[in-house]
Amino acid sequence: MIQDIGPSHLDNSFLPDAAAAENDHVMLIKGSAICVADAGGVFFPRRGDFGSIELTYLFSVDGERFFLCRDEDAPCPEGFSMQDLRKVRDSYDGPMVRMFAAYTAKHLADWYRDNRFCGRCGSSLRPSDKERALVCSCGYTVYPRIMPAVIVGVTDGDRLLLTRYRTGYGHNALVAGFVEIGETAEETVAREVMEETGLKVKNIRYYKSQPWGIANDLLLGYFCDLDGDGTVRMDPDELSYAEWVSRKEIELQPGHWSLTNEMMELFKNS
Repeated sequence: MIQDIGPSHLDNSFLPDAAAAENDHVMLIKGSAICVADAGGVFFPRRGDFGSIELTYLFSVDGERFFLCRDEDAPCPEGFSMQDLRKVRDSYDGPMVRMFAAYTAKHLADWYRDNRFCGRCGSSLRPSDKERALVCSCGYTVYPRIMPAVIVGVTDGDRLLLTRYRTGYGHNALVAGFVEIGETAEETVAREVMEETGLKVKNIRYYKSQPWGIANDLLLGYFCDLDGDGTVRMDPDELSYAEWVSRKEIELQPGHWSLTNEMMELFKNS
């Protein structure tokens, strides 16, 4: 999965006074697009490729440092262009660590972009000098937002429930959804399966988690068993497809980035 970058190691220590050197990576992110090399692969511009820009230190991977460009009007340097991060991921077949760096930077870029003013009093926020946070003179503190969501592999003997989203990602997926206020993750599993497919489930069991920075998520993977009637009553507002698929007939997603694909592959090959 995208976070499986070993033996490389992410160090997200907070270093507010870090200054970018000429060879440090610069993550220029605008909406869902990121600045990468035109030549292919996932290569980010360096500090030396830019003129005067405002930078914020993000993290390091194996000693290579990554900074976020805070200047929204900054153009990509020569030889680089803004490319949709999802498309970059789908066409990329190189070291996992580069895509992980892009996804993690996207998570932090969204947080900085969306939290310029205090939600309590409306004043401008400023970076904390003690931790990764934004603070207001009124005393309010904003931390990076991480949204918990579940990925659910619903099984019935030799069958797995596969779905496809109505809009957006076009490949096979599993039931998924965000945890709501007051819910446990297990309650979210049962609710999302019922809402999207009309099925009841039992034997809910945790599998694995995954940070998914492109949507600010922490994905929590669960398997569970069908409880009772297996007739699928799909929610057409959420899904375009929801069917039981036998083990041998499961079609996996392209690439090995997602928790969803790993769970489908695990069931397919078990």
